[in-house]
Amino acid sequence: MMKQMDVLDGLEKGVKDVNGGRNLGVSKDGGTIECERCTEMTAQEVRLCGLLLREHFGEVVEKVGTHLLKSGAQNLRTIIHETGLSVDLVKKSLCVLVQHGAATFSSGRKGPGSPTEYHTSCDRILRILRYPRYIYTAKTLYGDTGELIIEELLQRGHTTMSSTVKTVADRLTQNMAEGRTMDYNEVSSTFSKLVETHFLQRCPPLPGVGNKDSSAPSETPATPGTPAAPVNTAPPTPESFPECYKVPSVTLIGRGKRQLASEDGEEQRSAKRAKMDPETHGDEGIYWQVNFERFHLHFRDQTIISAVANKLDQTSSEIVRTMLRMSEVTTSPMATCTKPLSANEIFRSLPPSYNILRPILDQYLTLLVDDPMEFVGKAGESGGGMFVVNLHRALANLARATLESVVQERFGSRSARIFRLLLRKRHLEQKQVEDFAMIPAKEAKDMLYTLLSQNLVQLQEIPKTPDYAPSRTFYLYTVNQLPTARMLLQNCYKTVANLIERRLFETKESKRLLEKSQRIEAILASLQASGAEPEQLTEVEEMITAPEKQQLDTLRLHINKLDSAENQVDETIFLLESYINSTNASS
Repeated sequence: MMKQMDVLDGLEKGVKDVNGGRNLGVSKDGGTIECERCTEMTAQEVRLCGLLLREHFGEVVEKVGTHLLKSGAQNLRTIIHETGLSVDLVKKSLCVLVQHGAATFSSGRKGPGSPTEYHTSCDRILRILRYPRYIYTAKTLYGDTGELIIEELLQRGHTTMSSTVKTVADRLTQNMAEGRTMDYNEVSSTFSKLVETHFLQRCPPLPGVGNKDSSAPSETPATPGTPAAPVNTAPPTPESFPECYKVPSVTLIGRGKRQLASEDGEEQRSAKRAKMDPETHGDEGIYWQVNFERFHLHFRDQTIISAVANKLDQTSSEIVRTMLRMSEVTTSPMATCTKPLSANEIFRSLPPSYNILRPILDQYLTLLVDDPMEFVGKAGESGGGMFVVNLHRALANLARATLESVVQERFGSRSARIFRLLLRKRHLEQKQVEDFAMIPAKEAKDMLYTLLSQNLVQLQEIPKTPDYAPSRTFYLYTVNQLPTARMLLQNCYKTVANLIERRLFETKESKRLLEKSQRIEAILASLQASGAEPEQLTEVEEMITAPEKQQLDTLRLHINKLDSAENQVDETIFLLESYINSTNASS
């Protein structure tokens, strides 16, 4: 046993196998899971991206998008040849992908004069799954106006401030009581607040665009046009653009207009009218998009605050919330911890409504520092003590808790006990697992082999001699948290894809009934707007029979459950992605 302990020092530095120095595992579907950073997309990610593109943009865009995901950067001619689609359909599909930021284009790899090549971003397409969460967050922070602004920009990909303000004001006016309207200035104020808090950002200018005309402004933002225009270099990131968060002076005077009746195609006609509108507002050519990274930072902070509230209490969570709010501007998005804050600064920044006295604050800070989850750390003694929020450690502990929860739900509490034991002790022999977990040998052996077959636990061989003889080899069980989190992330992608496919199937099976219900609802809305008699409304409502109503209710219940499950799985996806990205950034 002492010899075994001697080799554990080498294990702490990471024991590598013969496969190029990487610890490898095999997932259930045969895909290789690597411990090192992996940039290639998996089959589950491509499948999920295809389903999201089909649901939001149609089958043609799905075909072009998934083809680029699988094949990599390609020029227009190659895409047309390999997909078998017409030139017009491919161009329109690429326009849609570029408009929504799911694809970029750059000059060919063969040098100047070579055909423009198109790339698709898997990460950007997967963010479509999080659209409801972005919209709900905007509603929580900025009310109905903020919700509609984010929704409009997500639907359009990117658009101007004046166009967004007009559309949102019209939609808000439509839902107001008769005689009331929404002023453009109110919507513009909310738009400016979203920009000030970095939830919205300008689209960066494309290099090489607008250089032909020397009188043109130096900043020419990306505009939705034909994507086949050649570009000399790849487009810059929005943060590299100095005026990324500068709101232009927009002259918008007026109030939202109420539509008398909702007709099919009204949204498309209003979009065309906006393009042909000769009126200028001072922001022509300046396009805005949603800053997803800022939303992700907000989600990360809220996840940590919620975890502190569940682990300790509400007051502790408010202290952590205050620390995160104070360090929003000074902390880098990929930092492992926030900038140090003194206890005096934290005390002055606490909400007055909580009435927390200074001695009580010191006690809470000590409690947070001593907590095993390590949400808060101490960085010094000046100013009553310097404290930081350990962002990476918090995400790592939350990811660990997620893995433990998955093991417990799938394999039971005893397997979860073994899993937690291996996470804490790092490397143990089977006999040690039995002793520490206090589980009979036969049961412990079965549970370990089950976890090993699911790639949740790894078996490490430590030979005493070069011949790897079993009698002279230590067999140690261990859990590698990062590759296990990656494997669980792929399972989450697969789960969401299955949920989307099930929802599309349910909708397709009841397509006729849903169309009938929509037609009747449209007739009822038209009759109500024209002031029809109650008898007429009742007669129209009776066009749907009782069995059909029951079938519709059951269908809507199933769809709501599937939507809710998608959102819940996406929360797990976000946590695992944040942990993996934070680990990669800190390594």
